[in-house]
Parts: sequence; C-alpha cells; structure tokens
Amino acid sequence: MLIASMNPCPCGYYGAKDKNCTCSKSQIDKYIGKISGPLLDRIDIHIEVEAVDYKSLENENKEEESEKIKMRVNKARKIAYERYKEHGIYSNAELTPELIEKYCKLGESEKKILKDGFEKLGFSARAYGRILKVARTIADLDEKEKIEIKHITEAIKYRDLDRKYWNN
Repeated sequence: MLIASMNPCPCGYYGAKDKNCTCSKSQIDKYIGKISGPLLDRIDIHIEVEAVDYKSLENENKEEESEKIKMRVNKARKIAYERYKEHGIYSNAELTPELIEKYCKLGESEKKILKDGFEKLGFSARAYGRILKVARTIADLDEKEKIEIKHITEAIKYRDLDRKYWNN
C-alpha cells in the first residue's frame, strides 16, 4: 500500500480558496511535473484536502467513531473474502480483468455515468479497472450486492485530481 501527499505547488497555495499562490506558471508546471501522469494513473485513489480553519476544528459535531469505521471495513473485507475465496484472492484490489467483468457488472445507468466520466475527464484504460475496483469496495462498505450510481460517482471523484492538475 502506498500513501503519499504533496502540495500543488512550491508555496502550497495553488488552487486554495482563501490564500493566493505566489508561484509562477513555470514553477507550478515544474513542481507538478515531478510526478508523471502515468505514475499517478497507477494510484487508485487521490483526493485534494483543503486547509482546515480553527473554527471547524472547534466544531462540536461528532464524526463517525474509529471503532465503527473499523467494524464497517472489517465487514466489507469479509464480504470480499467470501466472494473471492474460490479464486484465491482476498480483496477487490486483486481483481483481474476477467474477475472485474464478473463481479463489477453495471446497470445501464451506471454504465452511462462511467462513460460520461471517461469522456469528460479523459481517463485512461488503466483507470477503468481501478474505478470499478474502488466502486466495488464502496458498494461493499455500503453492504450492497450491486454497484450503484452513487458508488460509481464516488469512485470517479477519487480519480479526478490527476485531471485537475496534470491534464492542463
């Protein structure tokens, strides 16, 4: 598993809502160019995390507790394990193209959402399988047998960062 982070530019404020970036276009391009599009394409999930202000840190709204999250994740892992035990794999990440076809079937509405995402965002062929695997995982976390529109939509959202900064 790879978990990584980076700023969008040397000063860290490119694209920020509340701060102005002080970098030139060439500095930003050079900085972003350190990570190639093909490398980023091999990472299943990438999201942009905005700066958090003090007021929201003070917010008393309770987030989902870690123990509950752990229980949901373990349940989803068990679902995947049971689904794939005859294939000798344990997770959605291990799905081959043949198994993606078998276990990540989409209805017409879901196919349309995925097609629209590909056309709008210019995803690669590699991204297709990655989006379906992530959507299958989201559906498992939701305890759904079938991948639904909301699962495909969420999976696509986890792939659009590379198109925001690397496809200019």
